[in-house]
Amino acid sequence: MNTDLLEALATLEKEKGISKDVLIEAIEAALISAYKRNFHQAQNVRIDFDKETGNIKVFARKTVVEEVNDPRLEISLSEAQAINPVYEIGDVVEIEVTPKDFGRIAAQTAKQVVTQRVREAERGIIYSEFIDREEDIMTGIVQRYDNRFIYVNLGKVEALLPASEQMPNETYQQNDRIKVYITKVEKTTKGPQVMVSRTHPGLLKRLFELEVPEIYDGTVEIKAIAREAGDRSKIAVYSENPEIDPVGSCVGQKGQRVQAIVDELNGEKIDIVEWSEDPKEFVANALSPSKVLHVEVNEEEKATTVVVPDYQLSLAIGKRGQNARLAAKLTGWKIDIKSESDAVKLGIYNPQNDESSDDSEDER
Repeated sequence: MNTDLLEALATLEKEKGISKDVLIEAIEAALISAYKRNFHQAQNVRIDFDKETGNIKVFARKTVVEEVNDPRLEISLSEAQAINPVYEIGDVVEIEVTPKDFGRIAAQTAKQVVTQRVREAERGIIYSEFIDREEDIMTGIVQRYDNRFIYVNLGKVEALLPASEQMPNETYQQNDRIKVYITKVEKTTKGPQVMVSRTHPGLLKRLFELEVPEIYDGTVEIKAIAREAGDRSKIAVYSENPEIDPVGSCVGQKGQRVQAIVDELNGEKIDIVEWSEDPKEFVANALSPSKVLHVEVNEEEKATTVVVPDYQLSLAIGKRGQNARLAAKLTGWKIDIKSESDAVKLGIYNPQNDESSDDSEDER
């Protein structure tokens, strides 16, 4: 048993990276508990684990005193000096008390400790691997589901996809392959717990990085994302290089790039707009696909009043206000949309003074 244990410890150190000294220390601590539990002893003991031979011995540690009150913890001076004349009051004497059948208990305890430490080490490795993947995208396989979670196999760990992070327009079946966004990785007593999402805006960002090389290499930058998962999203992109069309790069030839993302998100509509430092321009772009005639900005309240052609008012607002809501979320500005005729009546817009009105008339 002893040689086998030493070989096992050496193998674990090599393959799992668990220090042999750390394991021996843990085994010694566990053996003290095992000795006290199995032999009904309450005395102070020390385990001696010989690293060369693997032999294990138990020593009772007793303090030398003039008068013994607790023989389990104390020894008289005369008894101590009978063992070795140099002992004095206050010294600690070690007496071997290894039970005859302690080898069997030691082997069992060592096995339990090693198994536990290996499990802990493996959990630590998995945790380290997945904590580095936090805020990243992974492909997993749906294993099973209940009322609270869908359990997604990510290889070394089963991730949890909560009901609140599932897309309302999707149904998941066992063995379905899905892309998920890792939102949180935590250490628990049962090992690392990985939480994932299908609704997080980060999923959309990572999908664009996968599909659009210009985003992956940093030529095109994603400045903002507003998402109502499963229904519609808006994404603002920008490039410092004037020769690069950031929106065109994301759309791709014949819309192939954005279509691949739409397919992955089960038909979620995606508006790609150009980001601008100028709030007027950015808000106008964000209300795509509607045309904007004029944008009035209130810097103090971070609010805008937007004028659109009468025939595009419902398009600008969107179904159940979705287009305006997503544009406001994307830009970070409050948006109040007025039709051209209402804006003229209120005196907040004069078509003759606005250059953009000429363009909009041409486009009608």
